[in-house]
Amino acid sequence: MRYLALACDYDGTMAAGGMVAEETVSALRFLRSSGRRLVLVTGRRLDDLKALFPALELFDRVVVENGALLYRPQTREEEVLAEPPSPELVDALRSAGVSPLAVGRTIVATFSPHETVVLDTIRRLGLELQVIFNKGAVMVLPSGTNKASGLVKALAELELSTHNVAGIGDAENDHAFLAACECGIAVANALPMLKERADLVTQGDHGAGVVELVRRLAENDLEDVPLPRHLLALGARDDGTPVTLAPYGINVLLAGTSGSGKSTFATGLLERLRAAGRQFCIVDPEGDYPSLPDAVVLGGPENVPTAEEVLDVLARPEQDAVVSLLGVPLEQRPVFFERLLTRLMEMRARTGRPHWIVLDEAHHLLPASWDKAHGLMPQTPHGLLFVTVHPNKVAESALQTIDTVVAVGQAWGETMRSFADAASLAPPPTDEGDLETGQVALWDVHGGEPPFVFRAAPPRSERKRHVRKYAAGELRPDKSFYFRGPEGKLNLRAQNLQLFLQLAEGVDDETWMHHLRAGDYSRWMREAIRDEALADEVSEVERSGGDPAETRQRVQKVVEDRYTAPA
Repeated sequence: MRYLALACDYDGTMAAGGMVAEETVSALRFLRSSGRRLVLVTGRRLDDLKALFPALELFDRVVVENGALLYRPQTREEEVLAEPPSPELVDALRSAGVSPLAVGRTIVATFSPHETVVLDTIRRLGLELQVIFNKGAVMVLPSGTNKASGLVKALAELELSTHNVAGIGDAENDHAFLAACECGIAVANALPMLKERADLVTQGDHGAGVVELVRRLAENDLEDVPLPRHLLALGARDDGTPVTLAPYGINVLLAGTSGSGKSTFATGLLERLRAAGRQFCIVDPEGDYPSLPDAVVLGGPENVPTAEEVLDVLARPEQDAVVSLLGVPLEQRPVFFERLLTRLMEMRARTGRPHWIVLDEAHHLLPASWDKAHGLMPQTPHGLLFVTVHPNKVAESALQTIDTVVAVGQAWGETMRSFADAASLAPPPTDEGDLETGQVALWDVHGGEPPFVFRAAPPRSERKRHVRKYAAGELRPDKSFYFRGPEGKLNLRAQNLQLFLQLAEGVDDETWMHHLRAGDYSRWMREAIRDEALADEVSEVERSGGDPAETRQRVQKVVEDRYTAPA
């Protein structure tokens, strides 16, 4: 369910002439019985609202005074969200003959044509206040206080995001409020400008429009309402046509060879999700996201996170999480992921979050050989991003949920065909060859069109990838470096860069030079460490040669300049 709450304006929307029809109240009761939450958002003062509308307990939260006061009907608690009215302003307006003049806990309100006097008085007194219009009403509030800010506060208490809310209104003071909601709806009697900017306009006016909206929510959760303003920008084709991704209702596979740009593309997508306020949780088997901005990293080489810790972080709608599985043995990762995904899906059913779950190295979490993978996928999955080098090693039941495939790097056509074969789909027609740096291929699996290539928008900030993992983490045996020597008599394993440098200092000169001349060091750093720049610098040391002491020192400096071991 996408819309877990309805946020509703009062005057001109629910109410006509200040009164709410019984049919509207019945519709809201029905919507609440479906498990959705209700939030009332109005410019009225609380005392006035209570006198007019005795069914306030129908709402989980009530935002009054145009966002300045929060009321909890079940406990009858009130919380003022802004500064109280300026006594100097109130006295000056009364002295100027402004009437009627209503003074609330924060709001000061009157009616047109007194807006000129109000604005002149605010300017003369040098106050930092804003004037908001509501058809004929003129409201004065502290700067930054509006229906949207009050709604966000109310939703935070309900552990909901604005992306899981439909909002409905009718007047000027509803612009910011409706824009903040995932779907903003205007009733038929709304002002023309509000209807122009709304995602949907009801056929009915006032309460009849609310009843109509409730019916559509119950029938199909507004699935038929397009929301182009929420599309995520991915890049553009050669002719400038933008390429976008729907932020809801789809699953994505991001695949390509090591070092091909998967992390760069994923970082850009995550940045856009963060900028849009869509919460994500990354399940990170190999510690590839140690320092993602604004995300809380849980777990590490010596610390296995619990599901409770993850859910505690995600309880705040604005907080993202990275779940590192470096401390979980490879063979135990599918079982760990099974337990975590179950809890995440329970949370999503209750709160709609996290909006996206990223499965990095998806073949570790849902391997094709794992017999329990089939029963793990949710019945109606969405918001899943699978990242892998090996699509054919991911469970078929997971691949069959994919709606969009993004391929990067070399032989992208083969990557697409590998996915299609593993998902039991007809392979798409593709061009052969490799993609240039910055290019990405995309296939809308159900769209009926062949894959196409476009240039991806780069991330705003490049992150230093894998630093903690490769500096001091625990690489798998097949990813580790082994000092064996020219005759294969040694078997010294370096499972990270820190240990590599320590072993390099202790091995005999013959062993060191054997691997140096063979290019083994740069090859390991390119293929296992997946750092092209580091591999290029070490390769230069290998090609230029030198004595054992000199080349050891140069390789050590190159590594330490790029990777600082944690304290």
